[in-house]
Amino acid sequence: MHLIVDSREQAPYTFSGDKYPDLSVETGTLQTGDYSLSGLTDMVAIERKSLDDLAGSLTTGRERFKRELARSKGLDFFSLVIEADMDQVARHEYRSQMKPKALIQSLFAFQVRYDLNVIWAGSRERGEYATYSLLQKYAAEQEKRLKTVMKAMSVNEKTVL
Repeated sequence: MHLIVDSREQAPYTFSGDKYPDLSVETGTLQTGDYSLSGLTDMVAIERKSLDDLAGSLTTGRERFKRELARSKGLDFFSLVIEADMDQVARHEYRSQMKPKALIQSLFAFQVRYDLNVIWAGSRERGEYATYSLLQKYAAEQEKRLKTVMKAMSVNEKTVL
């Protein structure tokens, strides 16, 4: 699997260690999200957010974030991986004046409005693993679909002959 990390990603995952033996990583420019797969950047993307970054994206960066979420609707699969859990939001463990209830309600509204898949990973390490796993599962599903199409084409070709 060949992963693309957006060049503007501020704190990119390293994907190092035994958990990721089948992975190669390169930096590139993505139109949407922070992580995608080589050759499939117009189909799949993952957006990574620390809790502070999420709060910023729902306040001062809200319009930019909404534009990104609108672009994500054109993808086959898009997910937001948050390196925190909802209890950390409830305890206001982020640098923003935004109230925890307002943060959660904004995120719920965006989930409905943009059909946004949200993963509360709980930590940076689990966020990295979730990002890898989501992209790996997406690649596997695409491979399975392609094999099904190729098999169907082979059967149709034999029928024509």
